[in-house]
Amino acid sequence: MPLSALAMVIVAALLHAFWNIVAKKTGGNRHFVLMGGLLLALFWAPAGLWLGWQEVPRWGWVQWTFVSLSGFTHLAYFKVLLKGYRVSDLTVVYPVARGTGPLVSSLLAVVVMGEALTLRGGLGVLCVCVGVFTIAGGPALLRAAHDPAQRERVHAGLRWGAATGLLIAVYTVLDGYAVKKLLIGPIIVDYFGNLVRLPFMLPTLLRDPFGFADAWRRYKWHAVILGLVSPLAYVLVLYAVKLAPVSHVAPAREISMLFAALIGGRLLDEGDRGSRILGALLMAAGVALLAL
Repeated sequence: MPLSALAMVIVAALLHAFWNIVAKKTGGNRHFVLMGGLLLALFWAPAGLWLGWQEVPRWGWVQWTFVSLSGFTHLAYFKVLLKGYRVSDLTVVYPVARGTGPLVSSLLAVVVMGEALTLRGGLGVLCVCVGVFTIAGGPALLRAAHDPAQRERVHAGLRWGAATGLLIAVYTVLDGYAVKKLLIGPIIVDYFGNLVRLPFMLPTLLRDPFGFADAWRRYKWHAVILGLVSPLAYVLVLYAVKLAPVSHVAPAREISMLFAALIGGRLLDEGDRGSRILGALLMAAGVALLAL
């Protein structure tokens, strides 16, 4: 991977972990996705509309299909991620979500495409699985004396984190194809994907306008960060994809797990930081082995 691509991925990983910590501090508020989407459409309008004015008129049904599918997948991703943050800790949901994507991609390649799983790849899968187990509490999960409420909270984080990871794998493939094969600009993919999904988020506002107003009063600055930082992080990844293979960029992104485990555990005062950092390190090592 070129150093320029690697640098973009590392910066993107730090930004991604940052906005996820901000999202967690909202408690996974269900209006937060719409708030961020509206501000994204506003803040990124100069770049998105200027570039779109030159590029979008040349699109056919294939380009619109990929951008629409990307928008809907990202919407599902945000919804599932925030649900995970409502019911569990960031230091459980986030590493599992970020580690599941490359793992699922590798397993699908073996099952669906008939690719061989090398010894190194098998070791990577094992590291990811052990990392998930460690984040979930390790041997404590096997002890009956373990707090049932905390166990259920961790299990919920594993379920919603894994579901988020599946969606990450889907939109990574969709957007990677759009950028590398259809030659759609990274900013256009993200901006118009957001415009596509905005109408499908508006019913949440219409059903609960007072709840939206309360969420806006409490979390508007959190939404400002989401609207500015989330697109920047992802656009950097898509530019990296233009310079390096998706199979290298996607695993490299998972360094964000370490940022989230280190920073999020301290800022959010979530317990078991040591075991969760160890689990994140194991998952990062597994992802690196899968990339190789």
